Amino acid sequence: MSTIELTQDTFQAAVEGDKPLIIDFWAPWCGPCQQFAPTYETVSAKHEDMTFAKVNTEEEQDLAAAMRIRSIPTIMVFREKVLLFQHSGALSESQLEELITQVKAVNMEEVHAEIAAQQNKTA
Repeated sequence: MSTIELTQDTFQAAVEGDKPLIIDFWAPWCGPCQQFAPTYETVSAKHEDMTFAKVNTEEEQDLAAAMRIRSIPTIMVFREKVLLFQHSGALSESQLEELITQVKAVNMEEVHAEIAAQQNKTA
């Protein structure tokens, strides 16, 4: 699957989608972003069971600010509406593959239980 472009209007629907979502926040002028792009595309082609998306921080400045993007590239991973991972800086292909393996292995029932327990403590 090729990557999809996310905007402020499509972001929430993508997070709420059925598949785990990996987002690359990038900008056209960013050298490390340009170097990371082919790796991201290569890995995205191998994982039909995940959604790969990109957010152009130049065009989507409000979205980037809302997500507190301070440096690019930044990778975020959502699964079942939960932010599981955030990393600033490019990843190698092997690092991105390892991240995907880890995301797929997460027991989301435990994650949701932990979130519920945290919310009960603050309520």
